[in-house]
Amino acid sequence: MRKLPCFCLALLVSLFPICAVSGATNPVQQIGPDAIACTAGAPGLNEQGFVRIGGIEQWITIKGERCDNPVILFIHGGPGNPNTPYADTVYGGWEKDFTLVQWDQRGAGSTYVRNPRDPETTERELSIERMAADGNEVAAFLISHLKTKKLILFGGSWGSVLSVHMAKSRPELFAAYVATGQLVSYAENDPASYRKTIGLARTAGDAKTLSALEALGAPPWSNPRSVGILRRANRTYEAKTAVPAPKSWWEPAEAYATKQMLADFERGEDYSWLQFVGWKGDGMLSTLDLRKLGLDFKMPVFMVQGADDLVTVPEVAKRYFDEIAAPSKEYVLLPNTGHGPNQMMLDAQYRILKLKVLPLLR
Repeated sequence: MRKLPCFCLALLVSLFPICAVSGATNPVQQIGPDAIACTAGAPGLNEQGFVRIGGIEQWITIKGERCDNPVILFIHGGPGNPNTPYADTVYGGWEKDFTLVQWDQRGAGSTYVRNPRDPETTERELSIERMAADGNEVAAFLISHLKTKKLILFGGSWGSVLSVHMAKSRPELFAAYVATGQLVSYAENDPASYRKTIGLARTAGDAKTLSALEALGAPPWSNPRSVGILRRANRTYEAKTAVPAPKSWWEPAEAYATKQMLADFERGEDYSWLQFVGWKGDGMLSTLDLRKLGLDFKMPVFMVQGADDLVTVPEVAKRYFDEIAAPSKEYVLLPNTGHGPNQMMLDAQYRILKLKVLPLLR
């Protein structure tokens, strides 16, 4: 059950064009008390290692050109699709202005390799609450380790689910929340995705896709493969209108490109996905309802959505955005963009970080 990274698309140069080259030139250090002290004027950061989070060792990388730059904590999507193999290529240009933290969640990437589980297990080993608690523990560790007051919370797709749970339970840890591909609820997201995609297939006279989707019937589903069938159709139709990301973005860094690492990461991806959908439609997805957490945020919220996103369709995300209350908020809808980062998406996110979020931290 192989899936593509939970990312996506586009091009164009905007106010802050992104350079896809890592700024960190310091030798890699292991995260710990012997790492470079993070004080104003200290050299940049290039740390990585396992940190004990939620009772297990979880993989974290920290990179940036200046030790005193604001810190972004990336909450990756999937679940099971860590950013770490691709982060230097995709986000490396941000390191001159921000310290970038990638965290492989429980059940994903290097954290899964360190704590392997059987992908075929029927036990419910992952939960939104457990993983959000992990995320807040990571955030608290970073605030102490990097000697900063608050972090920028940056979550997309599945990561947007954990991000909202984190922001709602520990708002004191975060200066702002920047969302992409915002998931909202089990009752809304997949039904909206199904309706929109099957409508596009009908309009296109696409008998093959139409037959596959009609055979599923409308969600909710009890077969774990059903969501995967819909996702494949989503990708097909997003590709017709959304500008793709450069292929080089999805070439893993050398450390992650070995045959063994690729196989291990894929096992983690399969494990996390099955935990997400559940063997009988009873996985983490079935519990999703962000409105139950309340609609009041104690930090600014910035939401960037692709107009062609068929996974987290913008209409659902916009309804949720309109309902929430925050000290300030902004919604950005990007044309020719689907469910994940492309150059247009990165440019929009970077503009928000530079023009809207940085002033909050001064």
